[in-house]
Amino acid sequence: MPTTGRRPHTGPRFGVSRWRERTVHLVGAAKAAHRRAETRFPVVTHLADRLVSVNIFDTATRLAAQCFLTAVPLLFVFAAYAPPVVRDQLLHSLRSAFGLSGPVDTGMRQLMQPPNEDLRQTTGVVGVLMVLISATAVSRAVQRLCKRAWQLPRGGTRIAPWRWVAWLALWIGALLLEGTLHNGFGLGLWLGVPVTLVCQTGLWWWTQHLLLGGRISWRPLLPGALITAAALTALAATAQLYMPLTLERTVGEYGPVGSVFVLLSWLIVVCLVATVSVCTGAVIAQEPFLATRLGSPPPRRDPGAPAS
Repeated sequence: MPTTGRRPHTGPRFGVSRWRERTVHLVGAAKAAHRRAETRFPVVTHLADRLVSVNIFDTATRLAAQCFLTAVPLLFVFAAYAPPVVRDQLLHSLRSAFGLSGPVDTGMRQLMQPPNEDLRQTTGVVGVLMVLISATAVSRAVQRLCKRAWQLPRGGTRIAPWRWVAWLALWIGALLLEGTLHNGFGLGLWLGVPVTLVCQTGLWWWTQHLLLGGRISWRPLLPGALITAAALTALAATAQLYMPLTLERTVGEYGPVGSVFVLLSWLIVVCLVATVSVCTGAVIAQEPFLATRLGSPPPRRDPGAPAS
C-alpha cells in the first residue's frame, strides 16, 4: 500500500507566520537604519525622537485650545474692570499683533467700551476669581510642554501653584506691552523687531526656569529661549501680512464665527512653532558639544520612556 507524503501546510497559520516574519524583519531593518542615522546625523535623529515622544501636534492643539478658552473670558474681565488706559493699551497690542481692521476691529472696540454697572454685576468678583483660576490651565499646559521637552520623569519635586499665577501675570503684562514693543516705542520696526526678540528671549528663558521649578539650571535653557524667541518673532511678522486679509474675508463670508476659526487656527500654528522650538533647544543643549559647556543634564535615549 503506497504511502502518501504530507503536503505542506498553506492554511491561515502559515500566512500569519509569514507576515510575522516579514514584520520582524522590517522592524529590525528600521532599527538598524535608525542606528545608522543616529551615528551620521545625531542631532536630527535625537530631535525626531524627542518630537515623537512629546507628541507635538497633540500638545500644540491642547495648548492652543487652552489659550483660546482663557483669552475670551479674560477679555470680558478687562472690559468690565480694567482702567481705560489698560483697555486702550490692550486694544493697541491686539491691533499690532494681528493687524486688526474693518469689522473685526470695530467689534473689538465695542467689546472694550467703557463698562456699565450691568456688565460688572454680570461678571462679578467671584466670576473674575474663577476666570483667573481657570486661566492657570495655560500655565500648567506650558509646564507640561517644558517637562516633556526636557524628559523630566513623573513625580519628583512638586511645582508650587504660585509659579502658575506668576507666569500668567507676567505674560498678561507682556501682552499689554506688545504693541509698544512692536512699534519700537514709536520709533518704528527697525527698533521694534530687535527689542521684541530680546524681550521674547527673556520671557521664554524665565518661563522654562520658573515652570520647571529650577530643576534645570539657567544656562541649558538659553538655546531653547533663543530659538523660540526667533521663531515666534518671525511668525509675528507674517501675521501682519496674513491675518488682516484673512480675517476680513472670513468675517465677510461667515460672520463672527469665521474670525473664531481663523484665530484658533493661528493659535495652533503659534503653539506648534513654540513646541518644536522648545524641544529643539532642549535637544541642542543636551548634545555633547554644548552639554559640557552649559552643564546640561544627560538625555534619556529611550524614546518610549514616560514623561510627565
